[in-house]
Amino acid sequence: MLSSKDMVKKILWLFILLVWLLAGCQEKHSEEPLRVAISKAKPEKYYGNYSKWLKHADSTIVCLDMYHTTLDSALMMLDQCSGLLISGGADVFPGLYGRAGDTIGCGDIDHKRDSLEIALIGIALEKGLPILGICRGEQILNVYFGGSLIIDIPSDFDTTVLHRCEDYRNCYHDVSVTEGSLLHNITRALSGSVTSNHHQAADHVAPELQVTAIAPDGLFEALEYKDRENKNFMLGVQWHPERMDPNNPLSGPVAIRFLEECHIYHVKNPHP
Repeated sequence: MLSSKDMVKKILWLFILLVWLLAGCQEKHSEEPLRVAISKAKPEKYYGNYSKWLKHADSTIVCLDMYHTTLDSALMMLDQCSGLLISGGADVFPGLYGRAGDTIGCGDIDHKRDSLEIALIGIALEKGLPILGICRGEQILNVYFGGSLIIDIPSDFDTTVLHRCEDYRNCYHDVSVTEGSLLHNITRALSGSVTSNHHQAADHVAPELQVTAIAPDGLFEALEYKDRENKNFMLGVQWHPERMDPNNPLSGPVAIRFLEECHIYHVKNPHP
């Protein structure tokens, strides 16, 4: 039988071993990179700006492309991520908001992408992941929550504002931001100039969402929750912050805040 002195020594060594193991686990977790899912991040020529924009805010993150794999694999990859960015791209199929016959004004439609992003949004909401939607990403968020889209702005919306130009790199217009909104909280701006490249936009806004930025012609430019309490971070913007100067308050701060929310999720929900 161990003496009292030996028993104390054994307990002490067991305590030291436990502390060492815990420290090792924490160190391993601290070295685990932050992973962000991007609904479509390739090919680089057309979609590379999204990851570059995020990495400008935090060079240590890992961005994962969800599109160029199977749906099952994408959902498994999402389980290892701490945030979801829904990028721009092809038009959302009008049938998803009750207008299956109205495809004449649409451009390219990618049914695979529609299905993928609807599934990703559903899982992200279930897990409480931060979500950022850009251009098409904002539009499909509105559709997911029960809203609809303007099929073709030039045909269906009376405006003199150019929302899409032949030279998309030099296509800008002003926006006004709602005071007190999440977007205002992030950008600290009530107005600004943004780069634009779209022919569709939110029409009827989903009941759970609200408009928090508009163009001079009244077109909706940003969506977020009406009630943010006890909900995940979610923001959709119609413009392309990833193509803008990061010093623009409607660009860089959006990436920074999104990744801050991703880091918070990452710490609270360590991946195995």
